[in-house]
Amino acid sequence: MSIKSDKPARSHNSIRTEIVTSYEQLLHTYAIRAIGFMEEHGVKATQAFDGNDYQATHVLCYVNDEPAGTVRIRWFKDFAKMERTCFRPEYRDPRTIKAAAEFAFDHIARKGYTRVLTHAMPQYARLWRMLLGFKQVDKQPVQFAGHAEPYVELVRELVPPENMISEETDATVLFRVEGQWDVPSVFELDNRQ
Repeated sequence: MSIKSDKPARSHNSIRTEIVTSYEQLLHTYAIRAIGFMEEHGVKATQAFDGNDYQATHVLCYVNDEPAGTVRIRWFKDFAKMERTCFRPEYRDPRTIKAAAEFAFDHIARKGYTRVLTHAMPQYARLWRMLLGFKQVDKQPVQFAGHAEPYVELVRELVPPENMISEETDATVLFRVEGQWDVPSVFELDNRQ
């Protein structure tokens, strides 16, 4: 008799993280959040999903092609905000969480942002600090209806890369799909003739 583990097999390259650009990916994001927020924590649907889902950038992490975790990023003048971060229980391990977070940090920095904020319950704030390099901000915690503990604010500084998206970026890059700035679109003319 062989014993099969409930944990998915993982190798160093089984984790794939990407920007959501399709309806199917968005459904994967919503499913993960429904499991984590609504089912596990009893968060109401109106709190787990809101109008900001349509103005945000969503990051989706897959493990062996299975939707594992998600992060929502909203954009403000001087900072980006990571929120609605959620991982399915079987994928809550440091390597998967860190892969998704580092991908999000790189995406945020590529857009020229030097600061990312998040809010977390104290029990999760330690993870953001220890694993992901955030620092707690000295502000009054914010209490939300239906949550036993107030959320603390955390911040992480980022360094934009040399190829960050800016006013000086080639215009063709600005027309490309979010997060796929290094891949020419099918609409670009081939000027190599």
